[in-house]
This record gives sequence, C-alpha cells and structure tokens, in this order.
Amino acid sequence: QVQLVESGGGLVQAGGSLRLSCAASGRTFSIYAMGWFRQAPGKEREFVARINWSGVNTNYADSVKGRFTISRDNAKNTVYLQMNSLKPDDTAVYYCAAGEYSGSGFIGRNWGQGTQVTVSS
Repeated sequence: QVQLVESGGGLVQAGGSLRLSCAASGRTFSIYAMGWFRQAPGKEREFVARINWSGVNTNYADSVKGRFTISRDNAKNTVYLQMNSLKPDDTAVYYCAAGEYSGSGFIGRNWGQGTQVTVSS
C-alpha cells in the first residue's frame, strides 16, 4: 500500500499554469500506475490523466489533451501534473491515485486527500 499527498494547487488566472505534485510514501511506488482525477462542485469525479509504472505510456482526457502533462520521477516517489492554458472549467479538487490501468480507464487503489485548483476568468 502507498500513501499519497498532493500539493501545488492554488488560485490562478485563466491562461495561467500550475504544477501539481503527488508525493508517495513506501518503497513500492514504482510498481504502480498513477492517475490524476478531479471533482468540480456538484459533479462526479472524472479521470484526467494516467501514466504507467515506467512513465513511458501516458493518456489524457480529451478535455485536457494538449494542455496538461503527466510525468513521474520514481527516484523521488513523485508524480506530477503540469497544467497549462488553464480555463475556469478546470476548477476542481484534484486527486492523485495509485492503481492500475483498466482498458482505457484507471482503477485507483490508494488516493490522496486532494488539492484545490481554482481558475478565475
């Protein structure tokens, strides 16, 4: 099992950038695929991006493709989400998860507590 702590959220103007980090405890981090999800007020949690254990394979939701980049540093037990060209619709609590690929989706086994991202217009 791995414990996850997100950081890097905040308030940013539309068009701006943020980088989220998710630090993992435990020596098994590198065996997990990792994912980022988000949940806006009144909406269900939605998939944002995923990355396989080695970092070679990544996939994104259509809504963030070309603007967000997921990456990981297994030596630092950390996964990142670089978010550029932010829009007000990106406002949400962002969660990272350790888990596994499931077809085109992702199953989270361990979740962080979330970090708030607010994009002003």
